[in-house]
Amino acid sequence: MSNISFIEKELEGLRKELNQHKLYTSLKNIDDVKTFMESHVFAVWDFMSLLKALQQELTCTTLPWFPKVNTKTARFINEIVLGEETDVNELGEPRSHFEMYVDAMKQAGASTVAIANFISEVYDGTSIENALGKSEVSKEVLDFVKFTFDVINTREPHLIGSVFTFGREDVIPDMFIEIVKNTEEEKNTNYSKLTYYLNRHIELDGDEHGPLSLEMIEELCGDDQQKWDDVLFYAKEALRKRIQLWDGIVKEINASVLA
Repeated sequence: MSNISFIEKELEGLRKELNQHKLYTSLKNIDDVKTFMESHVFAVWDFMSLLKALQQELTCTTLPWFPKVNTKTARFINEIVLGEETDVNELGEPRSHFEMYVDAMKQAGASTVAIANFISEVYDGTSIENALGKSEVSKEVLDFVKFTFDVINTREPHLIGSVFTFGREDVIPDMFIEIVKNTEEEKNTNYSKLTYYLNRHIELDGDEHGPLSLEMIEELCGDDQQKWDDVLFYAKEALRKRIQLWDGIVKEINASVLA
């Protein structure tokens, strides 16, 4: 059994828990979707920092330029950056996936105040954790984003790559298919931008980025068993953080129903 196959087998339980999460059946109306988006947007945002961390570690982003040893991995990362940072929206306009998501939030009537204030604070030099606190996000959102930046701060490409691949890229298609099923059943035009965003992720991550990210992990770990062990540990942690984030969103949805 290959190392990748072993890791995927080890993650089966957590993936099943994620794909069968009660969040998907909790999205029953537009207000539930708004609640979901207002928390999930932080995961959409910090994904870009995860990707940029890989770009910094695996490609040359400094001057003077020097060639990287593994140009195959560098090309893969640059392709994803192109697709995530400068994709095209449903109108054919260049937009990052984060900007598409914020546009979808506005269309659905979800509040973008928290994410806008958070980004403004970080831009002005406030630490990630303090900016999250000022934005009054849930503990689950805070823990999710903090974990992402703890991993980024290791500056270990195989650890960042693990969270990126198994906690984000590899799990996104299955996860988003479940959300698309629920949103499309509403047949509400308020979801058109969200549905476009989700379908773009399914298309890119399922058909292109997901398989390539697995190749990246193989390149980063090689024959180093300790690195493979680290990858598995962080992959499990990333999935647990996602499940906890989903738990937190369900709590918020239930609280709003009772209010």
